[in-house]
Amino acid sequence: MFFEISLRHRIGDRELVFDLASDEPLTAIVGVSGAGKTTILNCVAGLLRPDEGRIAIAGETLFDNASGVDIPPEKRRAGYVFQDARLFPHMKVAANLAYGEKLARGGDRWISRDRVIDLLGIGNLLARYPANLSGGEVRRVAIGRALLSGPRFLLLDEPMASLDAGRAEIMRQLIEQIRDELALPTLLVSHDRAEVERLAGRVVSLD
Repeated sequence: MFFEISLRHRIGDRELVFDLASDEPLTAIVGVSGAGKTTILNCVAGLLRPDEGRIAIAGETLFDNASGVDIPPEKRRAGYVFQDARLFPHMKVAANLAYGEKLARGGDRWISRDRVIDLLGIGNLLARYPANLSGGEVRRVAIGRALLSGPRFLLLDEPMASLDAGRAEIMRQLIEQIRDELALPTLLVSHDRAEVERLAGRVVSLD
């Protein structure tokens, strides 16, 4: 089972209740803004502690309040690509990628820098600063940095948001490549069910 997530967490005056068991390597969560999609990703990454529940990825339990398990974020090896990418603005693309490599402990690195650059088509961007990149290019670099950190799984927060139709299609094709070539468990969230149905083996809606 790739994803086993069962959690309860209070958001303001309401309680988020979420249950997911999926054996699909790419699973999508869809819902309107404020439904709790990013909260779920933050709980999986360990940036937020659920009020109660259990989270397991590819058979490894990351959180289980009943048994006292709560693996620290840095040991969960989540490749988290935030909606706003969060590249270091003072560092060129090459240096942003190098930062991802530094996060990977010796034996954890399973993909080379050259492979990532080729897969994402970012070889021509290495000498640029993030301010000189398009929205789609920023997301590709952010994904590259995440892959170079040697993740056990990938979290994608609204990867097609604010992209025009052409760049959104490029991003979908890229995610398909990651799904098919890298076989990396991926949890993707989106507000648009139509844009992820072709990508995900399973789509879960948050009411």
